[in-house]
Amino acid sequence: MEKILTVAIPCYNSQDYVRRALDSVVRSHPLVDVLVVDDGSTDQTAEIAKEYQRRYPDVVRYLYKENGGHGDAVIAGLHEAQGLYYKVLDSDDWLNTEALCEIVAFLKTAYDRKKTYDMVIGNYVYEKVGAKKKREVSYGHVLPVEREFTWKEIGTFSLGQYILMHSVIYRTQLLISCGLTLPKHTFYVDNLFVYYPLPFVKNIYYFDRDLYHYFIGREDQSVNEKRLLERVDQQVRVAYEMYGMHELCEIKQPRLRYYMSQYCVIMATICSSLYVMKGTPEALQKRKEFWDTVCSRYAGQYEYMRRQWLVRATKKDGVVWNRIIRIGYAIAKRIYYFN
Repeated sequence: MEKILTVAIPCYNSQDYVRRALDSVVRSHPLVDVLVVDDGSTDQTAEIAKEYQRRYPDVVRYLYKENGGHGDAVIAGLHEAQGLYYKVLDSDDWLNTEALCEIVAFLKTAYDRKKTYDMVIGNYVYEKVGAKKKREVSYGHVLPVEREFTWKEIGTFSLGQYILMHSVIYRTQLLISCGLTLPKHTFYVDNLFVYYPLPFVKNIYYFDRDLYHYFIGREDQSVNEKRLLERVDQQVRVAYEMYGMHELCEIKQPRLRYYMSQYCVIMATICSSLYVMKGTPEALQKRKEFWDTVCSRYAGQYEYMRRQWLVRATKKDGVVWNRIIRIGYAIAKRIYYFN
């Protein structure tokens, strides 16, 4: 084996910030494979990536593909990965170089002892423009720290503490063998990247280190509130994709099943709340259609979701409840920094 970890950097017109992402990984560890996946950029992204490829020929590789969206770039990178493990780094974010080096060194030592993990988790930090303090998402009260464990040992995740693309490293072959695919030309598919492989994961390792720095605050980001409201139908598409991936009743591990049902609840809450935030008659009608679809087409999933308070709260309709939802959205935005 040549490389322990592939860090894939999907890029689309990322010339203004991709250098920061690259600088955080190219000198981290000789067993890191950095793959820049250019999703049909029309700016100077390709030139920058090729510059780093010339400077670090044993580390950086450049892959061009026709534009297919973020998820398509993630899957293209997966099938070109040389590392035993696979990590996605968005081009406007960066990794803690020291933490990355430490994790890779540990995984190399484990590999030499013929030990691998299906999932490796680290902390991530919101780097929000204008915020007075940074928000760290860690899992020390939910996951066993720095030892191997299974789904039987996980605790209950709080709101804003879910395992996201920022925090997860998957074993490359697990992603390939489980048949992971992501829809093209669709935003917010990082949720599917994390969610779909979960039942295939047999063992996990958690590093209580701040590994990923999640930059948030650009006006053209997909998580910008204006963009979220414009693209709420894409959130709904991702939610439907998620609900169709697994029947929760078939998930044998109770704690994993509960966690996955919580993830489904969060997606429903986001979709429903964004329609309320949009507030137009058309949006409110689509909100009703969304819940009707969830209750009918995904009745098995809804059976696990309906008892949770977030579903009961965001499913209710009417002027008063919609106002409560808007207030709750504003409070959550201040607490959790999601846009």
